[in-house]
Amino acid sequence: MKRMDMSRRHFIKKLGLGIAALPALKCGLLPAAEDAPGSKPARPNILIIFTDDQGYADLGCYGNKKNKTPRMDKLASEGTRYTSFYAQHVCGPSRSALLTGRYPIRSKGWSMPASEITFAELIKKTGYQTACIGKWDVSNRKPIVARMPNAQGFDYYFGTLGANDGGAVKFHENNEPAGATRDMGCLIRTYTDKAIDYLKNKRDPKKPFVLYVAHTMMHTIIDASPKFRGKSAGDLYGDVVEEFDYETGRLLDTLDELKLSKDTLVIYTTDNGPWNQKAYTGRKKGHPKGSIFWGESGPLRNGKGSSYEGGLRAPCITRWPGKVPAGKTSGAIFATIDFMPTFATLAGYKVPTDRKIDGVDQTELLLGKSKTGARDNFFYQTAMRKGKWKYLKAKHCMYGYARDTKREQVEELYDLEADLGETTNLAAKHPEKVAELKKLMAEVQKNTG
Repeated sequence: MKRMDMSRRHFIKKLGLGIAALPALKCGLLPAAEDAPGSKPARPNILIIFTDDQGYADLGCYGNKKNKTPRMDKLASEGTRYTSFYAQHVCGPSRSALLTGRYPIRSKGWSMPASEITFAELIKKTGYQTACIGKWDVSNRKPIVARMPNAQGFDYYFGTLGANDGGAVKFHENNEPAGATRDMGCLIRTYTDKAIDYLKNKRDPKKPFVLYVAHTMMHTIIDASPKFRGKSAGDLYGDVVEEFDYETGRLLDTLDELKLSKDTLVIYTTDNGPWNQKAYTGRKKGHPKGSIFWGESGPLRNGKGSSYEGGLRAPCITRWPGKVPAGKTSGAIFATIDFMPTFATLAGYKVPTDRKIDGVDQTELLLGKSKTGARDNFFYQTAMRKGKWKYLKAKHCMYGYARDTKREQVEELYDLEADLGETTNLAAKHPEKVAELKKLMAEVQKNTG
């Protein structure tokens, strides 16, 4: 026994813990050490903040000069900001892609079948608790129980099954109706309050969690609460952006208050580009009289529904103190479909092998161990990118949005490094690149299972 004690004391001394740690070591209760070089990090909590129709350039940290977004700018300074991150063209398809790691040609968007497997279903099996708050939008906006959040892997749900196109939303809590409202200015705070309540009162503090907060704003009929309405330099849309910034700050402060920040991977992004096609009025249903289309694409061309970069290149910020590099900007190609396999590595589940998963494991990129990441291409349904080159079919308006009757219907090719705004069509000069990207697009489309 004396020899065993001396061995234990020698081990403790090497760790620099002191003799007082001896009883804890004996009981297996020593505090977890920092991750060793080359080892996998401890499993994080995961908080996904997902906005609706928000522009690439709506936040200060993405170049906006009108909207004041100090909390999102601070989040970017504490984590990594991505400039070549992709969602999808529109709402439902973007959500099904995020949940399943599959392009919408496979995951079916608004009509996502119950047979699809979400990251929530998989991560639950590893001991995580799961919650979804906000806009669901993958059960055809109907209370089809087998396709609602509780049946798709989420232990708790509060939110609306669809959008606010008619100026109203109906809430569900889990599978039951939970009231309705026509006050669009209350939604950002309502969802934030529910997320904070989940963190403080509903989760088991002994288990890791995934909390997916999918905001209704800034979709269609936007509004801000009286505290923010008329206060920004960016008109009503700016008011909504600034309220989102404030409420997100409250949610992040709750992580601090509960001492969860260090162990939580925060991901902020949006579902598609902004609804900003001023020349196209056919989809202006529901907008207040005299209103303008919302959101800013900054240097990107067009917006929601378009296969130009403004349609689905999205702002994205990640933070995980001590794991995700702070104050970094990355131009690597990254996408919402990559969350499914990336979470698999972080949480310890296996990615399904009975279906095509389009996402790739971006853990090395996320943790700053790779500059380029694991992805060199992205499929836009009517366009294809590989490296700096992007090919677009002659017609690439999606779901009836972003129509441009003045544009000549020809195939297009752009060098995104030299021409981010997609102004100079190089298809005639580089037919070999057109052929290469068309072939790659066909390969992606071939497997629709």
